[in-house]
Amino acid sequence: MLNNLTECDEGDGGPNSQGDAASKESSPFINSSISDVEKSQQYDGKNMALFEEEMDTSPMVSSLLSSLANYSNLTQGSKEHEEAENNEEARKKTVQAPRMGTIMGVYLPCMQNILGVILFLRMTWLVGVGGVLGTFLIVFICCSTTMLTAISMSAIATNGVVPAGGSYYMISRSLGPEFGGAVGICFYLGTTFAGAMYILGCIEILLIYIVPAAAVFKMEGLEGAEAEAALLNNMRVYGTIVLSFMAVVVFVGVKYVNKLALVFLACVVLSILAVYAGVIKTSFDPPDFPVCLLGNRTLMSKFFDVCAKTVQQGNATVTTKLWRVFCDSEFLNATCDEYFTNNNISQIQGIPGVTSGIMAENLFSTFMEKNSFLEKQGLSAVLDPDSARTNSNRYVLADITSFFTLLVGIYFPSVTGIMAGSNRSGDLQDAQKSIPVGTILAIATTSFIYMSSVILFGACVDGVVLRDKFGEGVNGNLVIGTLAWPSPWVIVFGSFFSTCGAGLQSLTGAPRLLQAIARDGIIPFLRVFGHGKANGEPTWALLLTACICEIGILIASLDAVAPILSMFFLMCYMFVNLACALQTLLRTPNWRPRFKFYHWALSLLGMSLCLTLMFLCSWYYAIVAMVIAGCIYKYIEFCGAEKEWGDGIRGISLSAARFALMRLEEGPPHTKNWRPQILVLMGLDGEQNVEQPRLLSLTNQLKAGKGLTIVGACVEGTYLNNQPLAQKADQSLRKLMDSEKVKGFSQVVISSNLRDATSHLIQAGGLGGLRHNAVLISYPKNWKQPEEHHKCRNFIEVVRETTAASLALMVPKNIAAYPSNGERFTEGHIDVWWIVHDGGMLMLLPFLLRQHKVWRKCKMRIFTVAQMDDNSIQMKKDLMTFLYHLRLDAEVEVVEMHDSDISAYTYEKTLVMEQRSKILKEMHLTKNEREREIQSITDVSRGSIRRKNPSNLHAQRSITEESVAEGGEEKPEEEVQLIQGQNATPTSPTSPTSPTPEAISPGEELQMTWTDDTEKINNPAVVDPETVKDMFNMKPEWENLNQINVRRMHHAQKLNEVIVKKSQDAKLVLLNMPGPPRNRTGEEHYMEFLEVLTDGLNRVLLVRGGGREVITIYS
Repeated sequence: MLNNLTECDEGDGGPNSQGDAASKESSPFINSSISDVEKSQQYDGKNMALFEEEMDTSPMVSSLLSSLANYSNLTQGSKEHEEAENNEEARKKTVQAPRMGTIMGVYLPCMQNILGVILFLRMTWLVGVGGVLGTFLIVFICCSTTMLTAISMSAIATNGVVPAGGSYYMISRSLGPEFGGAVGICFYLGTTFAGAMYILGCIEILLIYIVPAAAVFKMEGLEGAEAEAALLNNMRVYGTIVLSFMAVVVFVGVKYVNKLALVFLACVVLSILAVYAGVIKTSFDPPDFPVCLLGNRTLMSKFFDVCAKTVQQGNATVTTKLWRVFCDSEFLNATCDEYFTNNNISQIQGIPGVTSGIMAENLFSTFMEKNSFLEKQGLSAVLDPDSARTNSNRYVLADITSFFTLLVGIYFPSVTGIMAGSNRSGDLQDAQKSIPVGTILAIATTSFIYMSSVILFGACVDGVVLRDKFGEGVNGNLVIGTLAWPSPWVIVFGSFFSTCGAGLQSLTGAPRLLQAIARDGIIPFLRVFGHGKANGEPTWALLLTACICEIGILIASLDAVAPILSMFFLMCYMFVNLACALQTLLRTPNWRPRFKFYHWALSLLGMSLCLTLMFLCSWYYAIVAMVIAGCIYKYIEFCGAEKEWGDGIRGISLSAARFALMRLEEGPPHTKNWRPQILVLMGLDGEQNVEQPRLLSLTNQLKAGKGLTIVGACVEGTYLNNQPLAQKADQSLRKLMDSEKVKGFSQVVISSNLRDATSHLIQAGGLGGLRHNAVLISYPKNWKQPEEHHKCRNFIEVVRETTAASLALMVPKNIAAYPSNGERFTEGHIDVWWIVHDGGMLMLLPFLLRQHKVWRKCKMRIFTVAQMDDNSIQMKKDLMTFLYHLRLDAEVEVVEMHDSDISAYTYEKTLVMEQRSKILKEMHLTKNEREREIQSITDVSRGSIRRKNPSNLHAQRSITEESVAEGGEEKPEEEVQLIQGQNATPTSPTSPTSPTPEAISPGEELQMTWTDDTEKINNPAVVDPETVKDMFNMKPEWENLNQINVRRMHHAQKLNEVIVKKSQDAKLVLLNMPGPPRNRTGEEHYMEFLEVLTDGLNRVLLVRGGGREVITIYS
C-alpha cells in the first residue's frame, strides 16, 4: 500500500502536478489528461479494475489524499509579486512553502495597521473634547465592534482555505457575488481613502510640527478663514506630491515597501513606549510645559515671549510683547483691548502629572462651536456680553464644531486594520490557527493601548492642552509629544514614519484587492483592472487607486476624510458578521470552522453595532455608502457574470423557498391571488432548436401578473442515450427565454414517445404548492396531413389531460402571426367571445395582455351570444354591471343567433369529415387494430339498418359475424373493404364515392384508392353533374349521418360566421374552446370542428378554464 501511495504521489500529487498551479477556484484533485493506455497501466495491479472507467470523475483515495497534502494556494499578493520578476521565471521557480507564523504573519501586521495616525494626532483632542468617560465609551464600543467582527472573521477564515483577496474572498464566498462585489468595492474604497487619510496625517505632521517654513501658501498674518484655506491648500499641494511619490515607489517594486514595513512598525512601537515612559515620569517629575491664559482663555504661544502684561526692569515697569499685541502702543497709557484690560494673565502647567488629580476636571465632555475660545474650566473671567469680539486670532480657537457622533467618526479608523492577517492568509504556515489567535491578540493589545491612553491622557494633561488640537498653546508642539520621554521629537518622527508606512501599505493593498475583484469577473466594467505588468503587478488598478486617493487629498481635512472611510469599513465589518450569523443559523453542512468560540448572537450583535456606528458617525455618509453598495449589488445582479460559490444567500433562498412552499401547501390560493402559472409546451426540431419562439413572446406578454413560468420540451428516446440531446434542448430553451425576457424555469423530459413525455410534464411540473395552473400549447399545424396525424392525437390528449387535472388551457392558432415583444399596436381591439363561463379566464387574459406595451393601446370588446328565448337587452345590462364590478373597461355587445335550418353545405361538410376520418383511420391501423375497427364499423352499420329495416337485423348480424370469423389472422385489406361494402348501402355516407369535387383537396386524394371507379381515381375532378345534383337532393343519405356531428358542425359554422363578421379586423380574438368528446369515438372529428370555428380569423386564442373562478368582483 505504501508503494501505491508513493507511485500515486509521483503521478498525481507531485510537485509538477497541475494542482499547485491551479487557480483558486480550480480543483487539484482530478487529472483528466491521461490517455486510456496510460490509465490502464497506471491502475494495473492496484485492484481498481471495477472502478477503472470512473477514474476520471472519482479518483483513487490515495491520489486524493496526496493532492490534498501537496496542495498549495499562495496569495496573489505582495510576496508573489516580489518573487515573480516575469512569467517565465515564475513558471521555472518552485514555489516555497509559506513560513510566516502567528506573530510575524498576523499579530504585527494587524498592530501596524491598527495603531496609526489617529492615536498620534487626534487621541488627546478626543479625550479633551469628549471627556474621559465619553471617549472611553467610544473606544469601548469601537473596540467591541472590531473584536466581535474578528470572532466572526476567525470562524469564516477557519472554515476552509482563504486564498488571495482576504476579506473580499470571505464575504463573496459566504454571501454570494452580489454582496461580495458590493462589499468588496466598499472595502477597496475604504482602504483607498485610508491611504489618503494617512498621507494627510503625514503632511500635517510635516508642515505643522517639523518644517512649518516649507509651506507654499504662507499663513503668517492670515486670520480665520484665510488661514484655514491656506493650510488646506498646503495640504493639497504636498499631499499630491507625496501621493505621486508613494505611487511610484509601489509601482517600482513592492519589495521595498515590504522591507520597510518592519522599520515603520518599530517606529510605532517606540513612540508608544515613549508615551508610557513619559506618563510614568510625570508621577515624580512632571515636565515644564507652561500654558499662558488671559482670564480663562488660552493664548497662542507665538504671540508672546513672557506670559505677563508688564515686567520690572530695575525700578521701571516695561510692557511686554503680549501688551503690544492687545494695545495700540507699547506705553502704559495706551488704549488696550477691553477684555485684556479687565482680565489678568495667569500661567498653568500643561502636564501636571498623574498624581495631580486633573482627572476630575477632564472627566466630562466639553464640546465646542467652531471658532470658539479654548477656555480653562474653573477660572473666572470678566466679560462684557455687549462688547464686540476683538483680537480673536490671538487666542487658541476651535477649528471645527465638535459633538459626540463626530468624535465616533473620527476615532473609528484607528481600530480598522483587523483584516491585515486574513489578507496574508496565503503566506501563513497555518492560517487556520494563526488568523484567530493573531487577530484577536492584536485587537486585545491595541484595545488595551487605546483604553489606557484615554485614562492616562485624562489623568496627566490639562484640559486646555488636550483640546488644543495643533499645540498652538504649547509652542507648536505635538500635544502627545509633550507627554513623551525623552523628547517630543520621538513622537513627531515616529508618527511621521508610521503614517508614511501606513500610506504605502494602503497603496499596496488596495490595488491588489481591486485586481482580485476584477479577475473574478463579477463586475464587467472593472475587468480591465485585472491586468498588470508581466509579474502580475496591478498597474491599472494602482492608477485608479491613486486617482481615487487624490479625491481624499483634495478634501484636505483629516477630520473630514476619516468619517468617509469609517463608513466603508463599517459596512465591510457588518457583512462579515452577517455572513457568520447566516452560516451558523442556516446550519450549512459545509459550515465546520475550526475556531469554535463563536455564536450567531455575537455575530448579530456585532452587525448591529456596525450599523449603529455607521449612523452615529454620519447619517448622510451612511446613506451614500449604502446607495453605492446597493447600486453595485443591482449592477452585478443584472449585468455581472453568474457565479456559483455555494454562498449563504443561496442558503437563505433555499430556506425561504422551502418555507414559502410549505405555506402554499396549506390550501389553494384565494381567487384574488390567482394568477396564471404557465407551463409552456414547446416543440423541438431535429437539431433540438425551438420550433415556435413566438410562444414565449406571448408568454412574456401574459406575465404582467407575474407568477411562475415553466418552459417544457420533450425528447424522444431513452435517458441514457439521449441525455446530451436533452442538455442541448435545455440550452436552447434558456437562450430563447433570455432573449424573450421570460423569467422562469426550463424543463426537458426524455421518454420513449412524445405523448408520454408531454403527459409527464403536465403531471410532474412544478414543486409542491408552486405548480402550474395553466398550459400554453400551440395549435397543431398541417394536422390534416396523414404524416402529422400523431400530432393531432397528441394535442387532443393534452386537452383531455388538462381538463382532468383541472388546469386552464390556452391554444394560440397561427402563432407565427402573433406580435413579437418589440412590436406595438397603436390601435385595434382585443375581442372576447364569451360563449360559456368556465371561471373567468376570458376576462382576465385581455386585462393581463393590456398591461404589456405591445397590447396597451388596444381596446377590449366582449361579445356574448343570446338564444331565441333570451332577453338580449337585459343580458347587455347585466354584462355591463358585471364588468363594472370587475373594474374592467370594455365595450359590450350581445349577438343574437336565431335557429335556422341546417344548410346543405353543413351536411356536405359533415359527410366529407366522416369519410376522411374513417379513411385516415384505415391508413394508420395496425393489423390487430384493423380487426377491432371492423367490429366498430359493423356496430355503426347495425344501428343504421335497425333504424331503416329492423326485420333484416338478424340476417345482417349473421353476415357480419361470418365475415369477421373468416378474417382470421391474415385478413387482407381487400377483404376489409369488402366487409365494409356488405355493411353499407350504395348511398351510405361511408361510401368513398360520395364526396363532391368541391370537398376533395389535393391532400385527400388518397381516399379515392378505396373506390372501384379507376377513372375517378385518375381524374377526381371529373364528376358527373347528375351525381352532384343527386347528392344535394338525397335526404336519406344525410339522414344516415351522425346527427350529433351535424349539429356540432352547424353550430361551429354559424358561430364562425358571426365571429368573422364582428371581429374580422380585431388584433386578437379570444374564444371559448370546446372540449373533445368524452368517449374516444368521434374524437377524430374534433379538430374539424375547431377548424370550422376559427376559419377566416388571423389570430385566435382558444381558452379553456381550469374549473375554478380566477377573477372576482370583491376586494
